[in-house]
Amino acid sequence: MNLIPDITQASETLTRWRRHIHAHPELAFEETQTAAFVAEKLRSFGINVVEGVAGTGVVGTLQRGGGNRAIGLRADLDALPIVEANDFDHRSKNPGVMHACGHDGHTTMLLGAAAYLAASDTFSGTVHFIFQPAEENEGGARAMVEAGLFDQFPMEAVYGMHNIPGIPVGQFAVKPGPMMAAFDIFEITIRGKGGHAAIPQQTIDPVLIGTKVVEALQTLVAREINPQEPSVLSVTQFHGGDAFNVIPDTVKISGCTRCFSTKVQAQLEYGIERLAVGIAAAFGAEIDYLYERRYPPTVNSSAETELAARAAVAISGELGVDRDPKPSMGSEDFAYMLQEKPGCYIWIGNGDGEGSCMIHNPGYDFNDDILPIGASYWSELVAQLLPKDI
Repeated sequence: MNLIPDITQASETLTRWRRHIHAHPELAFEETQTAAFVAEKLRSFGINVVEGVAGTGVVGTLQRGGGNRAIGLRADLDALPIVEANDFDHRSKNPGVMHACGHDGHTTMLLGAAAYLAASDTFSGTVHFIFQPAEENEGGARAMVEAGLFDQFPMEAVYGMHNIPGIPVGQFAVKPGPMMAAFDIFEITIRGKGGHAAIPQQTIDPVLIGTKVVEALQTLVAREINPQEPSVLSVTQFHGGDAFNVIPDTVKISGCTRCFSTKVQAQLEYGIERLAVGIAAAFGAEIDYLYERRYPPTVNSSAETELAARAAVAISGELGVDRDPKPSMGSEDFAYMLQEKPGCYIWIGNGDGEGSCMIHNPGYDFNDDILPIGASYWSELVAQLLPKDI
């Protein structure tokens, strides 16, 4: 590997920062301590800082040389509502909240790059270091865009990175086109007619109708979506009734969908409603329907992906960069930034040993060994995209 020596020498400092953030996790739009920590570090590097973007977002801006080009590098700040199962010293001190996705590491890697770039003379232009709140479920990227992120901080492209357990340490994965799926949620309330369970003929049983709806929904992916267009529809909740001998008036069915195109999103959204309405009507019931488009698909632009891959190759070599990984059915709100600007979302290997269990797991911990790798990648990307004046 070809890591930047100054960053490698700072590994202990990066580990200390990462473990501090891990021990003090905060949920979406509540990242006040984390944001203050980030802002303080950026200022100590001599970087201009704007706080409070979309609530708890932080943007640091660093200019060097006479270049007039600008790019954005993004990391996420928030944690998850999970009770941590680890027992190491840096485990969460906030009960019920945990950095189970590695955002503590993402933030630290970008801070490490900011520290190095501020102290060196390796580029010409402007870098905006974007520390985003509320990636988990709450769409903090959209909130930052709506708050004027790209108006206040003009940039030609934006780049993101996420750790992936299972990819070996020292390796990256990236490709043009879809990297992560769209994430939408739905909720169907079936309104029937409740009554005594011993006299079902006097009821319109929403439980029975709900089972038919759940079964029929699976035909959307199996029989209506093009099998060459990957998609997932999962029913995750089925609520109804309070007693053994009472057929309830209503049943509520909820779930989520995943896909890689807006066309399939529309098919799923309207197909769910069509099937639910039709089945309910066949039994004399009615429905209330909610479909909410949470995150769009994360789609990398071709030119920026090639540039990101070249930077990764400079760090890890050709064999260390998978240029054709399978897209993930997981979702990522960095997609909102990519809808506004060209850019690239890259995966960095978190390893497959101890401490690298799958994200969103109570036993997960970010692998500190990759902190200098990620910080070196960010720094190399800046040097390649914003070359010094000749």
